[in-house]
Formats: sequence, C-alpha cells, structure tokens
Amino acid sequence: MTAKAVASSFRDPSGSLFTLDGAIYRRVNESYANDYDLLMRSGLYEDLTSRGLLVSHEETEVSDAMSAGAYRILKPELVPFISYPYEWSFSQLKDAALVTLAIQKKALDRGLSLKDSSAYNIQFLRGKPTLIDTLSFEEYVQGRPWVAYRQFCQHFLAPLALMSIKDVRFNQLLRVYIDGIPLDLASSLLPRRTRLSFNMLLHIHLHAKSQKYYAGKRTAKSKSAPKVGRQSLLGLVDSLETCVKGLNWKAGGTEWADYYSDDSYTAQGLEDKRRLLSEYLAAAAPRTVWDLGANNGFHSRIACELGASAVAFDIDPACVEQNYLQVRKDDEDSILPLLMDLTNPSPAIGWANDERLSLAQRGPIDTAMALALIHHIAISNNVPLARIAEYFSGLCGTLIIEFVPKTDHKVQALLATREDIFPDYTREGFEREFSASFSIDRTDTIAESGRILYLMTRK
Repeated sequence: MTAKAVASSFRDPSGSLFTLDGAIYRRVNESYANDYDLLMRSGLYEDLTSRGLLVSHEETEVSDAMSAGAYRILKPELVPFISYPYEWSFSQLKDAALVTLAIQKKALDRGLSLKDSSAYNIQFLRGKPTLIDTLSFEEYVQGRPWVAYRQFCQHFLAPLALMSIKDVRFNQLLRVYIDGIPLDLASSLLPRRTRLSFNMLLHIHLHAKSQKYYAGKRTAKSKSAPKVGRQSLLGLVDSLETCVKGLNWKAGGTEWADYYSDDSYTAQGLEDKRRLLSEYLAAAAPRTVWDLGANNGFHSRIACELGASAVAFDIDPACVEQNYLQVRKDDEDSILPLLMDLTNPSPAIGWANDERLSLAQRGPIDTAMALALIHHIAISNNVPLARIAEYFSGLCGTLIIEFVPKTDHKVQALLATREDIFPDYTREGFEREFSASFSIDRTDTIAESGRILYLMTRK
C-alpha cells in the first residue's frame, strides 16, 4: 500500500503526517533535527508523556517515498477520534487552553518553548486534553517573545471570553475562522466592562489595537528591539492562565439539559429501554459507537460498560458540558462528549476543504445509536425519513434507533404549533424507508411509552 499524506499537516515545515497500512506516522524533517533532539534529551518528552500531556511515540523505519530523506520517522499513539474546537463544550476548550499553558511552562523549564499554540493540536485522549503535535517545540532563545502568543489568544482566550461573557454559542465562530477568532472582532463584541479587567484589557483589547496598528507595516528586525526575559515570559503565561481560569460558564436552563428527569419515560419505561439497549449492544458487539443525540451521555455509558468507546454527540451546549464534567469528575476514559447539530453537521473546511474532516469522513464506525432523535430531525427539521436512513447508513455498520410515534406527547408538542405535513411519519413508513438501507434484525416496544426500538444492519 502506498503512503498517503494527511491533509491537515501540510503547513508545518518541520514535518508532516502520513498514513500507511492503516497506521499513522510522523515525518521529522532535517530542518527540525536540532529541536527534536533537544526535546528528547532534555527530559521534556518523558515528563509530558508520563503525565498524559503529550501523545507518546516510537521511532521506527518505513520504506516509502514519504519517508525518503527524513531525519526521523515517528509512530505516534493513535487518537481514536479527531475532534475540533467548534465541537467542544466550554470546559473542554478551557481545559485545552490550560493544558497548553501548562505545557509551555514545563517547556520553558527545560529550555524549550511552544512555537505554536493551535487548538487543533489538542485532542481528547482517554478523556483528557493532550498535545498531539510532537513538533510544536523549539529551543528557547533568551529575550525572544513567545511567538505563539497571538495564536493562543485567537484560538483559546477570545472564544472562551465570548462564550463566558456573551453567549456560549460563539464557539461556532471557530468554524468560520480556522485560525481563531480575530481579536478585533472579539474586542468589538465584548462589553465595555471587560476593559476594566487588566488581563482582558491586555490580552484582547490592547492586543487587538496593537495588531491593527502594525497591520501592513514593515517592521525591521533589530538588535535594539525590546527583549522579553524568561521571567517576563513566564509572567505572560501566568497572566493568561489567570485570565482563562477566571472565565466560567454554568450549564443549565436549556430544553434538553434535564431530559431524563422529565416525563418522557416512566421509571419502568426507562429501565426497560436500558435493558433492551444493553441486549442490542451485546448482539452488535461494537468497538466504536456514535451516540447521535446523546443528551448527557446516559446511553453512551451503557455502551462503554459493555466495552465500547463512545463519541456522544448532542446539539445542546448544556448537555455536552454536563456530560464532559461527568467524564472529568469520574475520570472516564472511553467516552468523548461533543457538540453537533445533525441537521448541519461539521463540514470539511480549511484549504481545499480538506484540512478539517466532515463528520461523515471520520466514519464509518461500528454502531450508531439514534435514540429519541428521529422526530426532531424528521418533524422539527423537515428531513424525509429516506434521507435520514441514507445518511445514517453511511455512518455505521449497525444502527440502534428509536421510533417515536405521532401519539407520543413529545411529537404532539412539536406538532402543536404547525400543520401536520408528515403523512409518511408512521411505523410502517419508517420501516419501509429504513429497509431500503438496512435490514431490521430486531424490534421491541419500550414499556409504558409506545416508543419502538430497532436493531438494524446496513445492507
């Protein structure tokens, strides 16, 4: 098999990623040799990997055109699922920011510094934010400012400030601005009172003003240019850390944040659904599960209890936040909560629409679960059942899906303020449309609900 370059890694002159025979490799270019050797002999690599702050790797040899002329070929630990900052909850982005700053502090202690601080270099591995770019380090030069400062403010501080102070949905700006939210935009959106905070004034408002002043101007490098000592650099990192820690957002008050405490199911119905889901999952025996419409991860955890790793998607920022806080509290390592609107899933973006993958491109996986979801897509968003079935069939091998009939009070609530233009939204219509893409292996009615659970296999 021929090696294939990973599209997201073409910007770094220090090296690149490629895949070969189902494995991923990192090429280290000769131009990065000195910094790589310093990373490995300084003790920083061992320190970070032992703490779970940096993805581990092994040096290897590969005979392929992608490895020709390389200084080193690394085989990093595989990240099961690549996620993006616009899919993270507030606390996920905050934890990723704090991990980046912690790594910078440890790097400075060892004579190195982060040369970039892209949020895309952080992934959630075993439930914790982890740096995956081994080539992000360079030798620290006394007096040199932190070259990744602007990027940190755009990728982390600006979106966190907007999410905390204005509206948590501002994280979706990261889908538009792939190199982080421009500081002048963040400054204009934040209320004037944020200028009374020294750290916010310094890192966002004055930083934005400085960027605007120097934009398009030629600045000559000079020995007389202001130097930034190591202590000043550490002070900058401490200031950023204080600013990030001071930003908070409390999840709650949304339509779905307390879904399982309302009257959607009786106690017996909820227990029956759990039992049936466990049986379906045992029959499917998946290694990987996507829970589409996961709410707070109740059903995702059933899959994890049976040995699967689960990505728990939901449209509600409060649900995703609550789910992640539980992951963090219980030190769970097999569930990844993410923000996702299935009627507008993450697209392929970046250069040539190829740097960041769409949701579908990150599949297919073994099993998808779509529980208490179909009526929201079909009725609230007017997506035909046939189109839903077709899309789901591209995501998974087996599907566990719950049909919520029109007699259900939740569907009745959706139809209360609109005309019923869904004559095919019936059990018969559902089975007919999904049978075009799946074979129906099992079906059960959930006790005291009228809702129907299905186990399907893609044709």
